[in-house]
Amino acid sequence: MNRAEKAALQLRAVDVLRMLKETRTYDELAETTGLPAGDLNRYVNGHVLPGTERAREVVEDLGREALAGELEARIRVDDEGYVDNSAAVFDQSFLDLVAPVVANAFDFDRPDVVLTAATDGITLAASLASYYGTRCAYAKKSKETAVEEFIEARERLQSGIELTYYLPESAIDAGESVLVVDDLIRSGETQELLLDIVDTADADVAGVFALIAAGEDGIQRARNHTDAPVDALTTV
Repeated sequence: MNRAEKAALQLRAVDVLRMLKETRTYDELAETTGLPAGDLNRYVNGHVLPGTERAREVVEDLGREALAGELEARIRVDDEGYVDNSAAVFDQSFLDLVAPVVANAFDFDRPDVVLTAATDGITLAASLASYYGTRCAYAKKSKETAVEEFIEARERLQSGIELTYYLPESAIDAGESVLVVDDLIRSGETQELLLDIVDTADADVAGVFALIAAGEDGIQRARNHTDAPVDALTTV
C-alpha cells in the first residue's frame, strides 16, 4: 500500500466513524468500536487521523457492517419483489464510503479495470475505480457510433428475449485484471455476460461484486462462471 492509498484508507475510516457517530454518543461509539472515546472524538472532529492498522480495522470490520445496515435502510422492495435502490446508487458520497470497504473487507485482487453494465452500476464502478486509481469501463446494449471494434456478449433469456452487451475493444487489454461490479444481482444473467466479455478480452477476473443480491440464484450463477470471489454487501 503506497502513501496515497494509506491516506485514503485513513480518511475513509474517519468517514465511517462520522457516519456511526450520527446516531451514537461517543461512549456508545466507543462500546461499538472498542476504541477510546477520546480517540474517537479526535478522529471524528478531524484533529488527528487513525493509524493505518486501526483505520483498516474500522473499514474492514465496522465499515462493512455499518454500510450494510445503511444500505438496507435505503432499499425498498415492493410486493412483487422488485428492488428500488435509487437512494443508494444516486448518492455518490455513500458509494465513496462503499469503495474502501469493498477494497479492504472482501477478497478481491486489485484490478486494472472496473467493469459494469450501463446504467445503474456506473456510479458504483466509478467510485471503485477512483479508489483503486484504475480505469472504469461499462458495457452497453447498443454500439457507440464512432467506435469500430467491439467485444460482444449475447445470451437468450428464459423469456426468449435476446440480451446483448457491447464494449469497445480498447477498453480492456489482454492479461489485465478486471473487477465486475453492479448495483444489483438477481438472476446473474448480466454478470455472466460481463464475465464473457472479460473472457473474450483474454483478461483475468479479479472478482464479482454487487451492492445488493436479490436472493442467492445470481450469486451462485456467477460463482459457477468464475473461480474468482463473488460477493455482495447485503442480500434481500
